[in-house]
Amino acid sequence: MKTSIVAVLTLLLAATIASASPRADQPPYVQTIFELVLNDGSRAYGRIEQETDTQITFRTTSGAVLTTSKARIVTLRPVLFRRVGGELRREDPNNTRLLFAPTARSVPRGQTYLGVYEALVPFVQVGVTDRFSIGGGTPLIFAGDFERPYWVTPKLQIYSSENTHAAVGLFHGVADGESGGVAYAVLTKERPGGAFTVGAGMGYRSDGSRGGVVMVGAEAPATRNIKWITENYVWRSAVITSGGVRFFGERLAADLAIGIAFVDDETIAFPLVNFVYRF
Repeated sequence: MKTSIVAVLTLLLAATIASASPRADQPPYVQTIFELVLNDGSRAYGRIEQETDTQITFRTTSGAVLTTSKARIVTLRPVLFRRVGGELRREDPNNTRLLFAPTARSVPRGQTYLGVYEALVPFVQVGVTDRFSIGGGTPLIFAGDFERPYWVTPKLQIYSSENTHAAVGLFHGVADGESGGVAYAVLTKERPGGAFTVGAGMGYRSDGSRGGVVMVGAEAPATRNIKWITENYVWRSAVITSGGVRFFGERLAADLAIGIAFVDDETIAFPLVNFVYRF
């Protein structure tokens, strides 16, 4: 019963993702495109074809060619887009995570995202290089006579191609003199209608106990600014399954989902409300 619910959620998203059949000549599903903003407020997306000291030639995604002086340019920066059924859509600014678990995508060098889980647990992640990032967090509210808990989250992307990424990382927490966490490896595979992510890790505690955990997740665009998302775990005698939606704009993403934990003979349902701002 427990694992069948995980399978149903994942298979539903898998069917949505697989329904967009790629063509042999189709470009990568996630692409880096430049955003050009001029001083009159006009905005275009495409690639730089030619550049001199005083002007650039810019080809838009529709094929139009624009030549403008550099003095008129307000910003010219790379942005990520996802190709869905031949249409370019802005990529999720929180694409390095599912609802909680990391994907194998990396935070680019110099970028940072700030987030909060369940409105009470803030976290931050900073791109040190294009492949290595580090972050951490601690609860906003913590009562009792115990020391405040905190955690750190280093992550290294070890492989990245047009549509496949692999990474390793660590979630290490400390609370009241005790420590523990999960060392993991994760793989993300881009598809025309979304992405699959699978991961495996080894949980550990300072008392020497160990335990394996397996995670499977998926994402599928619903509209230009909404995606379906699921994240599921099997760990010892526990199964945790979750699913919901992510609303996102250029920099802000918000998750609204529900999680269900099956632990021994108990079933616990809980809401998942997360926010992330990337800059």
